[in-house]
Amino acid sequence: MLKVSKLLGRVCSSYASKCGLRAFGVSTANMSDALFSHVDTPENNPDTPFEFSKDNLGRIDDIVGNYPAGHAAAAIMPVLDLAQRQHGWLPISAMNEVAKVLKVPPMRVYEVATFYTMYMRNPIGKYHIQICTTTPCMLCGSGEIKDTIIKNLGIKVGETTADRMFTLSEVECLGACVNAPMVQINDDYYEDLKVEDMEEILEDLKEGKTPKAGPRSGRFACEPLGGLTSLTSTPTGPGYGVRDDL
Repeated sequence: MLKVSKLLGRVCSSYASKCGLRAFGVSTANMSDALFSHVDTPENNPDTPFEFSKDNLGRIDDIVGNYPAGHAAAAIMPVLDLAQRQHGWLPISAMNEVAKVLKVPPMRVYEVATFYTMYMRNPIGKYHIQICTTTPCMLCGSGEIKDTIIKNLGIKVGETTADRMFTLSEVECLGACVNAPMVQINDDYYEDLKVEDMEEILEDLKEGKTPKAGPRSGRFACEPLGGLTSLTSTPTGPGYGVRDDL
């Protein structure tokens, strides 16, 4: 489809040029790793059991209270996240329940859930591993980390292990470029990774342990690995260096 689109664009541009007409472009085919439309499956359909827990209904009231009266639709994103955390992923029945409790048309919820990639509209594993392969991580060895995960778990990107424990996704920048390469597992970041670090994290998760999140290099956050290169002395106070006659 993409090749046909490009070819059509060249033909149209060439014809326009010969005829002295203004050329026009042809957009490329849409490409994504997820469907934007919903297709009913045995485990994801309007009858899939979902109902907010009593505690989460209370949390929804608190969330909606952050917005002006009559603007409950502003709470769609956090309430969708709440539904996903309760269920583990986001079936269409949960989207319908979000629309019901917020009193908004279901389409308002669908258009949000299908736009943002953090909403998992199909079942995923207990541990969702998201590996960043954008430029900084790629240059620092994310390819090796990805291969380690694939080999260790026996799945490819976009797949879930047979025991529904792990799902592997390849994502764009997660904002931890200084600590590349890194992965996000559920809500935790694991940074400054080496192959042995990734293997240790996976084995801990398999054994039911909780690996310590954050950099694996020994640094606290994203300070320079070789130590501070600036702000090494006490900052001067207000007025430092100002002329006496001013």
